Amino acid sequence: MTTSDAAATRPLLDHRIDDDQCRRAREVLEFVGRRWTSGVMLALGRGATRFGEVQRMVDGISPRLLSVRLRELEEHGLVERVVTPTTPVSVGYHLSAQGRELLASMQPLVRYGQRWEPDPPSRH
Repeated sequence: MTTSDAAATRPLLDHRIDDDQCRRAREVLEFVGRRWTSGVMLALGRGATRFGEVQRMVDGISPRLLSVRLRELEEHGLVERVVTPTTPVSVGYHLSAQGRELLASMQPLVRYGQRWEPDPPSRH
């Protein structure tokens, strides 16, 4: 086995974790963890495309905050905004390839969250 073969078979985190790796992971988790962000992504992942559809699917989000979250997701390249020149103009949203990749990585966390106990029983 060559050195490069050995390196390829080692576990991904089989080396020292530096602060930059942790910082970048924290940034992603903080962004996705903002209120309503994951809900908007989940709604778009389920096929919602229009603003009103997303708002109906994300229980409790205000139009203003939905607008802010969609803009942030678009700025990060996770959502694409599509304007159709009809009368009146039609605007739709969908996850980009990068957004679909992030959503796929969020799915296990969403499933885990459904089983999460926020207040675990005391061990004492």
